[in-house]
Amino acid sequence: MADILAIIGGGDKGTHAVLAREALRKAAAAAGRTIEVEVRTADSVLDPLDPGKLGGAGTVLIVGEGVDDTHLAGATVHRATLDEVLADADGVLARAANGKPAGTQNAAAPAVAAGPLKIVAVTSCPTGIAHTFMAAEGLQGGAKVLGHAIRVETQGSVGAQDGLTPAEIAEADLVVIAADKQVDLARFAGKRVFLSPTKPAITDGAGLIRRALAEARVQDAAAGAASEADGASSGADKAGVYRHLMTGVSFMLPFVVAGGLLIAIAFALGGIYVYEDQYEGTLGWTLFQIGSKGAFALMVPALGGYIAYSIADRPGIAPGMVGGLIATSIEAGFLGGIAAGFIAGYTVLALTRTIRLPKNLAGLMPVLILPLLATAVTGLLMYYVVGTPTARLLAAMTAWLQGMQGSSAAILGLILGGMMAVDMGGPVNKAAYAFGTALISSGVTQPMAAIMCAGMTPPLALALACRLFPTRFTADEREAGNAAFVLGLAFVTEGAIPFAARDPLRVIPSLIAGSAVAGAICMALAVELRVPHGGIFVLPIPNAVSNLTGFVIALVVGTLVSTAALGILKRSAAPVAVPAQA
Repeated sequence: MADILAIIGGGDKGTHAVLAREALRKAAAAAGRTIEVEVRTADSVLDPLDPGKLGGAGTVLIVGEGVDDTHLAGATVHRATLDEVLADADGVLARAANGKPAGTQNAAAPAVAAGPLKIVAVTSCPTGIAHTFMAAEGLQGGAKVLGHAIRVETQGSVGAQDGLTPAEIAEADLVVIAADKQVDLARFAGKRVFLSPTKPAITDGAGLIRRALAEARVQDAAAGAASEADGASSGADKAGVYRHLMTGVSFMLPFVVAGGLLIAIAFALGGIYVYEDQYEGTLGWTLFQIGSKGAFALMVPALGGYIAYSIADRPGIAPGMVGGLIATSIEAGFLGGIAAGFIAGYTVLALTRTIRLPKNLAGLMPVLILPLLATAVTGLLMYYVVGTPTARLLAAMTAWLQGMQGSSAAILGLILGGMMAVDMGGPVNKAAYAFGTALISSGVTQPMAAIMCAGMTPPLALALACRLFPTRFTADEREAGNAAFVLGLAFVTEGAIPFAARDPLRVIPSLIAGSAVAGAICMALAVELRVPHGGIFVLPIPNAVSNLTGFVIALVVGTLVSTAALGILKRSAAPVAVPAQA
């Protein structure tokens, strides 16, 4: 008999389930174990296990959702999500082989009461538009499946919505933070808190809640006190460079949008020379000043300040913003702002871990000692060490990008465009988006045009493919195609995620092809975009887009390329009733 028996509940994610089976088999072979895996999809059961074996099994690994374990009362059941298996099959198999039952509590966290639980959650992503709300829906659906009550606060692009009250937090048995950027944890001091990116909440909310119940840890009460930077330091190293950078970008984004639109409107009112002294006092000149010397002047300080905030909490904001302002003054631009943010954040952490004051003086740390010392260190390093080389690097990169023409520009557009469709709102997508957004502050606006056009293409292509090839999509997908069309127009690439999740091996390459073509055409035609978001709704604004015709051509061609690829690669999903012709 095999060492481990596994049942994978794939549901509509048949491809994911099969990939998870192969990952488990490979992990078992590497560990010198034997494993038998049953895969249950929406349409069939692959390699069904003998009920007799299940009855006498010692360890059963259940992966995914929809698998009833009531008949496994005598076995040690270990649960995992599809994402967990695909990301770390070796680790999942090792935990199952060691016989650790599902729901085993972390030693640092007290057990929760049996029965329905009260859960509060916060979801947030860098742009605060799609992943934020999709993660909230995933958690709400997962809690409903598990029979728990949940309240979710979404920290989106317009701030926190459905905010959690102190009473709700006090009554909660568990706090789940599903975020791709820094979230203030001070108000959850003393509660069991679990941190996760948004993707697991989107793809398997119930699985994430199960994992949170097993692994949540009590949030240090000191994080909400005067020495909160010290409390934040425990999670800062775990968050990673990407999350810190994305936090800075998310706070910088409103300044880029406001400044870019105001400058575009100013050009529309007064012409391309509206900033000259001869137009001083006019409405166009004034709007230009607000956009360029107001909003744009704060972009890099906001970037630096909130990178530092992500690393070291509120004590990092002041030194990070000062460092960002210095970066602007010495023409180190967004690269200098990024450097300043990381220097400031990690300087605050180092000071927090090094300086120890008596309790009666601890209140001086966040308001006096940390801002003073960290700002001084950050400023000195920016002026004497980091600033000049960074400024030269930015100048060289800007000159290179502005001088790109023809095939070299198309290649860059091809790469950026393809990145936008790789994970549709995930780390690769956001890396390309952050690159384009930051370049706007340096006056380089062509990459942003390629990025937005390529990001609009995937949902639009899927919406069109649902109409042209209805038999290749399920009824739910065809219904989702209508929403995908609107999301595509608004530059919400995440509208393609439900389609990619069901058939990643065919859908994702199709979308990458069209997005890459769209990005390449945009760059080759020298399309410029001064606003980093808005989709089709910013196109009518005069001067927001240069070479609007080129943008439209790239969008149409990219959409058609992805649509054609979907028509070729996708297989029939279900028969569709076709009305009889009159």
